[in-house]
Amino acid sequence: MEITDYELYGVPPRWLFLRLETDEGVTGWGEPVVEGRAETVRAAVEEIMDSYLLGKDPRRIEDHWQAMYRGSFYRGGPILMSAIAGIDQALWDIKGKQYGLPVHELPGGRSRDKIRVYQWVGGNRPEELADEADQLVDAGYTALKMDATHQMRHIESRETIEEIVDRVEHVREAVGDHIDIGVDFRGRVSKSMAKTLTHRLSDLGLMFIEEPVLPENVEHLPAIAAQTRAPIAAGERLYSRWDFKRLFDTGAIDVIQPDVSHAGGISEMVKIANTAETHDVAVAPNCPLGPIALAASLQVDTYVPNFFVQDHGFDIHLPASDRTHQYVTDDPFVFDDGYVEVLDDPGLGVNIDRSLVEERAEANVDWHNPIWRHEDGSIADW
Repeated sequence: MEITDYELYGVPPRWLFLRLETDEGVTGWGEPVVEGRAETVRAAVEEIMDSYLLGKDPRRIEDHWQAMYRGSFYRGGPILMSAIAGIDQALWDIKGKQYGLPVHELPGGRSRDKIRVYQWVGGNRPEELADEADQLVDAGYTALKMDATHQMRHIESRETIEEIVDRVEHVREAVGDHIDIGVDFRGRVSKSMAKTLTHRLSDLGLMFIEEPVLPENVEHLPAIAAQTRAPIAAGERLYSRWDFKRLFDTGAIDVIQPDVSHAGGISEMVKIANTAETHDVAVAPNCPLGPIALAASLQVDTYVPNFFVQDHGFDIHLPASDRTHQYVTDDPFVFDDGYVEVLDDPGLGVNIDRSLVEERAEANVDWHNPIWRHEDGSIADW
């Protein structure tokens, strides 16, 4: 079997899909993208495909992964690892389809029979957050995640701190103690404010506090973790098992959040999860992307034993007819009482509607995150 061709599709709202073709008619799909840098990742995928992968046997996944990663003097980072990630997903999709098995069966089979998921709660005011949280609980979710803050100065006022605590308390009071709540700091908070806020939120029984500081500043995590009883989560902006080494070495991390479309794909995500297991750390994969990325992540979740809960980026709890940007020909994400069913169809377990993808790829997709500034005009972390 040989890879004979490929196609990349930029589709709304901000996703990039990859389709690999083989000489035996088996095709594979992947989702190589960095949110807001889709065209940069597209160029990286094209370089890898044209200079190395075309004409190769798609079944030699580990060998190809090593070649894509180690075959370049400059390694790692969000662009290269996201390009490798989408290609890796498509290779696993091909291999599963060739053997008539879902991807999770190839490394060793199921560790679980269903996969717990959480949904992000939107809204700016405490009342808006509480209303949306109530709606998601009514839909069947047992776990939610919310942003703790908007932009933050290095040292904030007491008023701002109280507003943040009030936001989280309001949601906790709305949903009750039986619902798990994750609070995402998004690295917007300095180490000084992180120590204050994690201490203040300690008594709310949080599922985790995510990215209390930027990934560049993980050396501060032990001091921050000492201020709270909440588990500390991080890792969506780390891209390989080597990046995660430093995080594990802090001894302060409880939950890691690798992204299957950023951290080298299925192959690398399994290795990261296995390493996390040796450090007594759970895995809650990040996935604010499309159906291909979610399917790939669910395949890993089904297999790795230290999986905890899965993020997702579109409304799987709604009827298929109400979901935007689904891009699938059937309804693979079966949601019930806070869980989704294991994807058991061959490959990644989803059938992509190629005609719909091609149609929507004609749209002008030009998504970039906003640039935030403080009152004095200086740049704030988004």
